[in-house]
Amino acid sequence: MNRGRFITIEGVEGVGKSTNLTVLETLIKEQGFDVLVTREPGGTATGERVRAILLDKEEEKMTPMTELLLMFAARRQHVEQVIEPALASGVWVISDRFTDSSYAYQGGGRQLGSQTIAELEGYVLGDFSPDLTIVLDLDVSTSLARATSGSEADRFESEHQDFFERVRQVFLDRASGDRYRVIDTGQTIDQVQAEIRQVIEAFCCEL
Repeated sequence: MNRGRFITIEGVEGVGKSTNLTVLETLIKEQGFDVLVTREPGGTATGERVRAILLDKEEEKMTPMTELLLMFAARRQHVEQVIEPALASGVWVISDRFTDSSYAYQGGGRQLGSQTIAELEGYVLGDFSPDLTIVLDLDVSTSLARATSGSEADRFESEHQDFFERVRQVFLDRASGDRYRVIDTGQTIDQVQAEIRQVIEAFCCEL
């Protein structure tokens, strides 16, 4: 049995991850693969409890390092309990966020820097990483307006614009690596989905 592939989708709040996750799932199924969609923080019972803590505005005094450690604790459980078993059984896994978000949000947004996160990543995950990461990009003002439209802002969404400018920049800086594809979600929905299709078809052709 061939091992599944691990695909992550990243970006600041409001870039359209939820909408395009569904598109991504459909496209991969069209290629003939079984798909599991999951998310971070979350994906397991433990991870979902951690998620509730991390998004709770009552936890506003949480230190950046505590936030980072909680993220990686949930991530380790996620990989061991859900992601790795699925990949080993031949299922493709799509995750709404993964380690790149820690580099962006805690490393960039919280200004912890990349070295501490890289060391923690090596300790917690070893050499485990996505096969493909799609970064959805949009200017911060527009993305935040979309994210908070019609809903109460959570703990992260309540941050100031300069926080998200740092987050966005880290995503773009990291996206220079080979496994990344950046898609501008300021385009029409049809244009965005056409680009996602091109990315997936090209990725599958390389297998």
